[in-house]
Amino acid sequence: MRGERHKRAVILLNGEPYRGHICGEGAYVICCDGAYTWAKDRVKIDELLGDFDSLDPLPQGIRMERFPIEKDETDGELAVDRVSDMGATDVVFYGGGGKREDHFLGNLHLLYKAKKAGTQTAALQTNGAKIILCGTGEHSFPCKREQTVSLLPFGGDAHIMEMRGLKYAPEDLWLCYGSTRGISNLTTGGEYSFRVTEGDVLAIINEEAE
Repeated sequence: MRGERHKRAVILLNGEPYRGHICGEGAYVICCDGAYTWAKDRVKIDELLGDFDSLDPLPQGIRMERFPIEKDETDGELAVDRVSDMGATDVVFYGGGGKREDHFLGNLHLLYKAKKAGTQTAALQTNGAKIILCGTGEHSFPCKREQTVSLLPFGGDAHIMEMRGLKYAPEDLWLCYGSTRGISNLTTGGEYSFRVTEGDVLAIINEEAE
């Protein structure tokens, strides 16, 4: 419930409907506006919020909060504020890809907002990829062999060391903002890892949803 502290949070966005499994077990699930139409029968939704300009009629029997259509924040940003207030340490977004490129780019900034608000993990799951914002520190992720992984700086230059489980794995790698150097690496086993010593990195692994 609102006001309680939740370790995990799921935010459902009104982008391209997500086709894979939504991992909502043990999480506080917030649905943004029209995402309700594709998610309502697939995961237990704890709260519905937004300006509801793309949801008519409104569902009954669910906690909801309505915001003005003319506002400074997107519905997704309002949801990030909510889970940050709850003290969530892990947040995953679903439905944030496709449809409109401006919203997709904005959703990447929601990862940044969530991470800077104190979450340990902030990830965006689309139908074609999982995108994780990685700040300074050690990062390790499961994967299949020969999946495509891209590592891109976000918001400025970034520095990576100790890359493992990747075909191209220099020990000392600067990712310069405005360069595409980190695009299209390949995994070599069941896990890949790296250490970020400076900046923020988007780790993007292509994984078509089942």
